Amino acid sequence: MRGLIVDELNHVLLALLQFPARSVWVLPGGGIEADEEHHDALHRELREEVGLYEPPIGELLWTRTHVVPFIDGQWDGQRDHAYLVRTTRFDPQPELSVEQLRSEHLVELRWWSIEELSLALDDIFFAPLHLPQLVADVVRNGPPPEPIHIFQETK
Repeated sequence: MRGLIVDELNHVLLALLQFPARSVWVLPGGGIEADEEHHDALHRELREEVGLYEPPIGELLWTRTHVVPFIDGQWDGQRDHAYLVRTTRFDPQPELSVEQLRSEHLVELRWWSIEELSLALDDIFFAPLHLPQLVADVVRNGPPPEPIHIFQETK
């Protein structure tokens, strides 16, 4: 579960995940536990990662299926559900410790304006790949009438 967190100035909060081969900016959020519903999982993840407690969760904006090859020729992946979360600007204070966040590869949280996202350099990687355009469309036009389905395969 992931949250498109948008403040009153239409800035969005993104998380930087750092992996050995690449760093990627994503919407805050993460996995769903076996006994959780989508909104419960998103509330937990936002509390743990950014310190946002029980925000109202809006519309489902998109789902993203990301398929990744393993060395042995097998495939794995994940499926994200991105929900709109409108809130007033806050200073992120994650519930998890720095060490816990780093164990999940999260190294930075940053508010971005739509303009900053649109001007992001070619060496900045987002997931999904066209996240700046998705975010700009939601902020400018509101949620899509139906959730968008995104399929992304890493080769």
